[in-house]
Amino acid sequence: MAKKLEITLSRSLIGRPQDQRVTVNTLGLRKVNHSVVQEDNAAIRGMINKVSHLLTVKEIDA
Repeated sequence: MAKKLEITLSRSLIGRPQDQRVTVNTLGLRKVNHSVVQEDNAAIRGMINKVSHLLTVKEIDA
């Protein structure tokens, strides 16, 4: 089975640099406590690493 990641925006984007805001929006997150499910691949992991201090991530089996 392919792994998926449940990504939740747990901290606000207020006062964050523009590149971090763009990365969070690219992941599909809009508001605090909003969650999305993404495929587990290198591109998504890279984006998560860049803004890991703003996110909560759970691995799920899909």
